[in-house]
Amino acid sequence: MSSAANSDDQDKKGDALKAQRFQMLEDIAKELSGEVVFPTYFDAVLRLRKVLQDANQSISGIAAAVSLEPLISAKLLHLANSVAFNPAGREVLDLKSAIARLGVNAVRTAAMSIVMSQLMRAKGMANFADLTHSLWDHSIKTAAAARIIAKSMTRLNPDEAMLAGLIHDLGAFYMLYRATQYEELRHRPDSVRYLIIQWHESIGVSLLNAIGIPEEIVEATVEHDQVRPTPSPIRSFSEVIYVANMLAGGHFEWLMQDQPDYPADLGLLSEKYDYLLPEIDALVVEMRASFN
Repeated sequence: MSSAANSDDQDKKGDALKAQRFQMLEDIAKELSGEVVFPTYFDAVLRLRKVLQDANQSISGIAAAVSLEPLISAKLLHLANSVAFNPAGREVLDLKSAIARLGVNAVRTAAMSIVMSQLMRAKGMANFADLTHSLWDHSIKTAAAARIIAKSMTRLNPDEAMLAGLIHDLGAFYMLYRATQYEELRHRPDSVRYLIIQWHESIGVSLLNAIGIPEEIVEATVEHDQVRPTPSPIRSFSEVIYVANMLAGGHFEWLMQDQPDYPADLGLLSEKYDYLLPEIDALVVEMRASFN
């Protein structure tokens, strides 16, 4: 086969890949107008199913397991703020309050329904197992960091900050799942990483709005990966999530691949807030204890 023929073949493949990228983004926009359920980290979902199936499990045990699963945490918050469970219109903004309002039976029923839907949709995610684990691990670290920062440095609600940290990258999980629906993307993790770099923040905001997350929490996740001057003092949930995200490794190499130099602002952020890391790491260990 001639080199020209090879070139044409590569171009066609490139065009097909580009077309599927745009098709995926277009399909996402359509899907966000309806009910959205997707897999996140397979092992966490299996662990939660096991906890939910234990009739003797305490509400605190269920809460601990749920707090490691970003999508189900978000869905339970939305349910707790629905008219059925919140006729007085008093919005709750953290997972503990949501679970207390719903009650153990409603939490079991709703969470198990979502778990089973996630497991049914998990086929094909194996290609992205390493990336989903990295994202999940980062989400747990960010949640822990957000709680410690809010508790020790602000008057903001630490539980609300923790939930915002847990779900801040939900858009990336969703994009990984959507990528498995397209043949040209399913076997190209590098291309999917590129899509996530470009779109996960804006799609994440649209996703959180679509599943009914309170505006205050959604706003806290906006532009969390956009490097900015180090906030000092930390005054808002948005600043909490930004600092927490960066301390938890938000500057993944694959998120920063378009920036050849390590941003100076991240160096300053580390210098200022790295002393919190031992306390953050201790909370991460405590959270993961409920996973084993």
